Amino acid sequence: MEALAVGSAPPRPGLAAPTRYPHRRAPRTLVAARRPLAAAPMEAAGGGRSSPAPARCASAETESEVDEAATSSPAAEAEAAGATEQGGNGSPVADAAAAGASIEGVDGIRIRRRPVTGPAVHYVGPFQFRLENEGNTPRNILEKIVWDKDVEVSQMKERRPLYMLKGSLEAAPPARDFVGALKASYDRIGLPALIAEVKKASPSRGVLREDFDPVQIAQAYEKNGAACLSVLTDEKYFQGSFNYLEAIRNAGVQCPLLCKEFIVDAWQLYYARSMGADAVLLIAAVLPDRDIKYMLKICKILGMAALVEVHDEREMDRVLGIDGVQLIGINNRNLETFEVDISNTKKLLEGERGQLIAQKDVIVVGESGLFTPDHISFVQNAGVKAVLVGESLIKQEDPGKAIAGLFGKDISHVVAS
Repeated sequence: MEALAVGSAPPRPGLAAPTRYPHRRAPRTLVAARRPLAAAPMEAAGGGRSSPAPARCASAETESEVDEAATSSPAAEAEAAGATEQGGNGSPVADAAAAGASIEGVDGIRIRRRPVTGPAVHYVGPFQFRLENEGNTPRNILEKIVWDKDVEVSQMKERRPLYMLKGSLEAAPPARDFVGALKASYDRIGLPALIAEVKKASPSRGVLREDFDPVQIAQAYEKNGAACLSVLTDEKYFQGSFNYLEAIRNAGVQCPLLCKEFIVDAWQLYYARSMGADAVLLIAAVLPDRDIKYMLKICKILGMAALVEVHDEREMDRVLGIDGVQLIGINNRNLETFEVDISNTKKLLEGERGQLIAQKDVIVVGESGLFTPDHISFVQNAGVKAVLVGESLIKQEDPGKAIAGLFGKDISHVVAS
């Protein structure tokens, strides 16, 4: 892969050479980037142990820069981010606070990447203590998911650093045209193209389907007119799995596949592609603009599409200001209350925003709260050309046939007049 530098695993970065007098240590200082950045970078080809300091994406304006950023060390990234200044007292709490604050406030983002005051659980010998405060208590379900995902991805990267993905990336089947499939479906049926979701559970609804066979469900969706499929891969909150994604791809399903995951680190893009993903989800509420731009470049090199999800006007305006965005998903679910209001789609597409979307030829995807033909008609009239639907299909006895009920007619063989 162009963006993947591969070689023997180098020594772990950040480990100082042994000194003659190890007990005499220089005082620690906290080095903070002048500009707070977010998502974790691609590690060096050897994939060393993750640093406690806030992980950052390096800026990448060309494909060669993406390649360089993908294999740079944390120190090089800090230098690339700009001049640095020293401050703080170097305590673990100060380090954790810097890490937690690295996201919050950037581009208006309210989601903290990790606990500001460190984890709530502490161990002293065999004893476990739980010390909860505002800094280590998630403020909403998305923040809790992101905190857990950050830890999970760090562990996955240690088990399978970037250089170890080379074989899987080369063996992965070629990426299919996710955007092209949506356009073709919209032109064929004259209705929003369907991204049907393979989803077993959700944190708000619990288990949606007990007899869950991901391959069988995917095949039924494809047979009944789905243009693309979305596959949940988060295990802890959605009972998903990357094994489902891989199994569906290997079963011969031809629909392009969206990896529905909470992306917090560019490493996840490579891993998703190695497992057969044709597209990934990037959530604007989690990723600042700099990270979205960086990840879009990596997706382009890997041949994947990126569905950039927004929830409100501020996020929509941010994403519309980023070059290269082809797909924007409007999630009608409030991140803090989890209430759903499909009028959110219309609100975000009115006036100048709608005009700009048309000028940029961006496909807007409606998400959440879509259960009936009237709902589909409402978002289509607002300007949506595709919909991502999971719950209203997966809970039906036959998820495939439920597609006809969602659209008010069989769309598997419909040709727009």
